[in-house]
This record gives sequence, C-alpha cells and structure tokens, in this order.
Amino acid sequence: MTKYVIRGGKPLFGAVDISGAKNAAVAILPAALLVDGVCRIENVPQISDVTLILNILQELGADVRTINRTTVEIDCSHIRNAMVPDTLARKIRASYYFIGAMLGRFGSAQVALPGGCDFGGRPIDLHIKGFVSMGAEVDVKGGLIRATAENGHMVGTTVYMDMSSVGATMNIMLAAVLAEGTTVIENAAKEPHIVDLANFLNSMGASIMGAGTDVIKIRGVDHLSGGSYSIIPDQIEAGTYMAAVTATGGEVLIKNVIPKHLECITAKLIEMGAEVEEMDDAVLIRRNRPLERTNIKTLPYPGFPTDMQPQVAACLCLAQGTSVLTEGVWDNRYRYVDEFRRMGAQIQVDGKIAVIEGVSQLTGAAVEACDLRAGAALVIAGLAAQGSTEISQVRHIERGYEDIVRKLSGIGADIRVVVTPDEAKAAQVG
Repeated sequence: MTKYVIRGGKPLFGAVDISGAKNAAVAILPAALLVDGVCRIENVPQISDVTLILNILQELGADVRTINRTTVEIDCSHIRNAMVPDTLARKIRASYYFIGAMLGRFGSAQVALPGGCDFGGRPIDLHIKGFVSMGAEVDVKGGLIRATAENGHMVGTTVYMDMSSVGATMNIMLAAVLAEGTTVIENAAKEPHIVDLANFLNSMGASIMGAGTDVIKIRGVDHLSGGSYSIIPDQIEAGTYMAAVTATGGEVLIKNVIPKHLECITAKLIEMGAEVEEMDDAVLIRRNRPLERTNIKTLPYPGFPTDMQPQVAACLCLAQGTSVLTEGVWDNRYRYVDEFRRMGAQIQVDGKIAVIEGVSQLTGAAVEACDLRAGAALVIAGLAAQGSTEISQVRHIERGYEDIVRKLSGIGADIRVVVTPDEAKAAQVG
C-alpha cells in the first residue's frame, strides 16, 4: 500500500507552480476525436485521469505522441472505432465526454457508465436529454451507454438544462460542433473549463459563442482542422495550495494562475484571516493571524466551488468559533468527516449542512482518502496538525494533483511517500 506520511505543524514558505486544469484537460483531450489533423495540446497536467484518457484514445486507434512533460500531439484522423474499452471507462468519470465526441464524429458511441469519485449518484440524465433532443437514440443497459444518431449525424436544436450541469454542457458542446444547423444550450454552466473547451474547439475551426454565459450557441461546421492549444491553469489545484497556507500559516507565491478564476475562493480565505495579493499570473497568499469562522455555500461558478469544499473545511476546523458549510451541488460530499474527527475535529453533519466548531489544534492520525478532494483536504489537515499523519488510498489524490508531494516539499512541508514492502515486492515481481 502507498501512503503519504506528513509531520505537521510547520508553516509553508516559498513558491509553487500550478499545472494545467484537470477538468479542462479531461474534456479537451477527448475533443481531439473531432479534429481532422494533428492537435498539439500544451500545459497538460501529469495526473492519472489524463493518463487514462490518453490510453483510451490510443485504444481507439489515435496516434498519441508525447513531446515533453506537459505537451502531447494527438492525431485521430484514422480512428474508425466508436467503442471505448469498458475497463478504462469505468475508472474515470470523464469517460462520458467520449459519448459527445464520438456522436459528433461518427454518429454513434458505446461507453461504459463512468467511474471516478463516488458522491452518490452521478446521473447523466441531462447528457442523455441533450443527445436525444439532437436526434440520437440512447440506450442504457448492462452498465453500457449506447447512442446512435439518426441518419448518422447530430442535428442542431435548443437544449434547456433543468439544472446547471458542467458535464452535460460540455458534452452537448462536443456533440454539436459538427452537427447540422445551430444548437443553443440554455441555462448552461459557466465554469472556466467550459470556456477553455470552447476556446480549444474554436481554435480548431468550430463556431461557438457565449461560453461563460448561461446561453451558448454552437453553429455546426463541416470539419475541424489541427492546431495548437494551451490548457488553462487549474483553479482547484491553486485553491488547494491557498487553503494549505491558510491552514498552516506562512507565505507562498502561487504561480501560473488566472487570478479572476480564484476570486470566489480568495474572498472566503480573506474572510478567514488570510491576506492575498493578486498579480498578472500569480497570487501571493500569507496568513499570520488566528483563523476566524465563516459560512460557505457551494454553488455553480462564479460561486464557491464544490471541489474546494473539503479543503476549506480543513481550515475551518482550526478557526475560532462556529462555521457552517452548506453543500449546494453534490449529495455525498461529507464522507471525509469521520476522517477529520479522527484528527480531533468537531463536525456535525445534517444532510447537506455541516457545522464545524473550531478547535485549538488537530492531531495526526491514520486516515484514508475517500475521494480526490477529500484526500487533498486530509493532506491540508495533516500539514496543520501536530504530530504524524498517515494517509492511505492516495491514488484518489493522484487523479487530480500533479506531483503534490514534490510541490509541497518545495514550500517546506514534511511529507513523503511510503510504499509498504509487500507492494514494492509485488511491483518488482510484476
């Protein structure tokens, strides 16, 4: 078993570089299926979810070349296969983007129901509703999603989102770029990675207007051509390091960010006692006074992101007074609470509301990451706690954070990877 072992209680100082956005990369890479030619994609994060997406593309027949640590070239010109391998699809939530991309390219798709973090149901009803309204027949049976467009191509229409869904908005965009006519998505999600996907597709020849607003118009084009594109920095990775400094104290320059994307996070960290200075492509965060309580409700962008809720909860565990967290997006975000309690946190959960009574200190313990962001939150709690914290199931963390141990070590954290002898031996045998 691989674990992270953290000796906490040390403030963080220095500088850290933010990688490309996970949530943009896992949609932009499947979008390469729609392009007739070579896509050069830069600022690609080195995380396990990206590795899985690239493996799926290769299994489908794409030519994938690694140019350097953060750049790949993808040529999907010769792909004739619209069936994503089940074993790979089930490991990652973002596999559903292959449905929209393959419907757009081939007029058909077969993909296993997606995996990834378990927050209760991850319904794809809105995705399916969009595909059906564009002329596809969709059948979900035996853990597989099979979709076929009438006459082999999608047809533009107006799709109204019953709720603001990031995944459905992006998937319908993918299905629409090569469709006949114009597709209008109403009540669309507005997250930065939606804008990034639209910018990628437009740079390849698509006609998408309104990304970042609640109405997106996609005028179908005959084909997309190859080109180069650089993925935006990861808003949530940046926010996680900002939360780490807020929890531990210290001063860190967080580089390669878009400060505007961080404003919803920055505002709450300032309320809690952090100081933040914005620059062109960096933020300087420091915290040298006691943490103060606050209330937070997660909402679609530009509200406070659900993907930052566990990390900010780690900070609130050490804040003076009583804080209230309200989860406005996912039903099952609080599975990390029992792990926090092992470290001395005082949290009560009722449905989507968590009440946190701040304590003077957390104490290191053996804990388990139950999902990606909960794992990141446990790392933050471990950095701020007294004593040693051991975090298991770190594969969840590595789905979305590139080189987190090296990056944290570089700003003064005492964190290391420990592999048990049994696992090391098994790896040698394999």
